[in-house]
Amino acid sequence: DRGRHHLAADSRSTLAAEVRRLLAVAVAAVASASPPKDGVALLKQMREAYLGKWFKTVTFVQQTIRKNPQTNVTDTTTWYEALRSPDRLRIDFGDPARGNGALYTADSLYVVRGGKVTRSVASGNPFLPFVAGVYDQPLDTTVRQIQAYKFDLSRITTANWQGRPVYVVGGTAGDTTKPQFWVDRDRLILLRMIVPLNPAAPAELADIRLDDYVRVGGGWLATRVGIMVGGEMRQQEQYSDWRANVDLPRDFFVPQKWTEVPHWARPGP
Repeated sequence: DRGRHHLAADSRSTLAAEVRRLLAVAVAAVASASPPKDGVALLKQMREAYLGKWFKTVTFVQQTIRKNPQTNVTDTTTWYEALRSPDRLRIDFGDPARGNGALYTADSLYVVRGGKVTRSVASGNPFLPFVAGVYDQPLDTTVRQIQAYKFDLSRITTANWQGRPVYVVGGTAGDTTKPQFWVDRDRLILLRMIVPLNPAAPAELADIRLDDYVRVGGGWLATRVGIMVGGEMRQQEQYSDWRANVDLPRDFFVPQKWTEVPHWARPGP
């Protein structure tokens, strides 16, 4: 009898411990799923959802269709892109052997022609903090990097975008006159961004849409991007041949060494 009593007590104790564990898991799940109070809280949710899981590098081929607003001429070119998380994006324009391209960080741009840096600009790439940095760097760094785009991080609302529920930070679904970013509520990835892209015209906002996401590595990659200005499509991008966690030498992202390392699309120096 005494043995059965102890066995029953142990069972009750084990059951109580399991109930407490499940309750803690449920509470944590509810807390993580609760709507963020502002843009910083949303960025924190994005970071925590994929920290340690997001790809470290990704390469892809990009077909780029651009329309010149002055001449209305449209041209199509092929770019070869490589991203290293959290804040490096290398773009080779056309055949990488020609040495023409650009190296972006979150706050700088280096223009390369014939393998040589011809210009540097203190203006970064607005995609980097959202498609890589937020998932792989301190939250404060991401907040600092996006300050240049003047998002009102205290303002957050909900909406639907292309059939998916989203968080809208910096504006509302009906007001696209302010810088803002739209994040898929379930997958916590960027779907839309309204930002100034032209330093010479800071009041001019580009409406950027990121579509056709695919799972890449432990993260996500938008494989179709459209950039609109004044309601007119200025640039369309279609990605192919994407590969995650490619072993790329660190010098591959040093603009001064543009042609000194093998290119992932053209093996050999």
